[in-house]
Amino acid sequence: MLRFFAFPAFAIMAACAATPARVAAVPALEPLWIADSFAAPESVVVAPDGNYLVSNVGIDDGDAKNGDGFISKMSPEGKVIERYWAAKINGPKGLAIQDGKLYASDIDAVMVFDADKGGLGKKIPVDGAIFLNGVTAWNGAIHVSDSGTGRIHRIENGMATLWLEDARFGGINGVLGDGDRLLVSTMDTGSLFSVTADGAITEIASGMINADGIGLVPGGGYLVSSWPGQVHYVAEDGTVTTLLDTTGDETPTFQNDLKIFGDIVIVPNWQPGTVTAWRVVRSDRVD
Repeated sequence: MLRFFAFPAFAIMAACAATPARVAAVPALEPLWIADSFAAPESVVVAPDGNYLVSNVGIDDGDAKNGDGFISKMSPEGKVIERYWAAKINGPKGLAIQDGKLYASDIDAVMVFDADKGGLGKKIPVDGAIFLNGVTAWNGAIHVSDSGTGRIHRIENGMATLWLEDARFGGINGVLGDGDRLLVSTMDTGSLFSVTADGAITEIASGMINADGIGLVPGGGYLVSSWPGQVHYVAEDGTVTTLLDTTGDETPTFQNDLKIFGDIVIVPNWQPGTVTAWRVVRSDRVD
């Protein structure tokens, strides 16, 4: 069932400059719709046909090899088109598409599907992996994080190799390719990092504990979700503003692998089994 919204966006806050200047305002999230009836949804990508593909971990905690996971196809308006677009997966989490193939992290392997047809996938084992999580296409290859080891693996030509490991990657989660850098979020320190192709790491922001998905905001800055129920805005200078916080609610809405497509923000909610869509809006002002 879909629920549509037409009420005011969350409050907009803006930084003040000492001298007259154009200020990049903190964006707001304008609610669009919520789709339900998913089974612990975790990540989302846009399919070649323009619809969304949503990973469903299933009934367990995401680390059970029981074949209960699957991927659903959903319309841009949030209507489920095909519940079992791809099936017989264990605990699919991060998703990314490259060269007509869908890549899904699956505990200690990466599953590969035809991005047009779905069905049953092929497995790429990842040596030493414990809890593969975020996935992104970047620098000509697929990169996947392992929350259990603090590593980033590279998938190329059907083979997985260790690309980068660092002590700062405790509870590594989201990964997002952005031009000549890879953006990385971590759960332990709630950090957002920028990583170059040669492995140089720069911290952009921290304090967003249990950070998960990363999105590039039109006009500058980033959205970062914290899976227990928050969405944060990170300005270019590293300032963090929390736009949404459901952690104090009687039934928190988990904010998992957040993605931004144009000005549309899509976040699967592991609990209560929904997918939420917002429009990100902002208006710079002159101070």
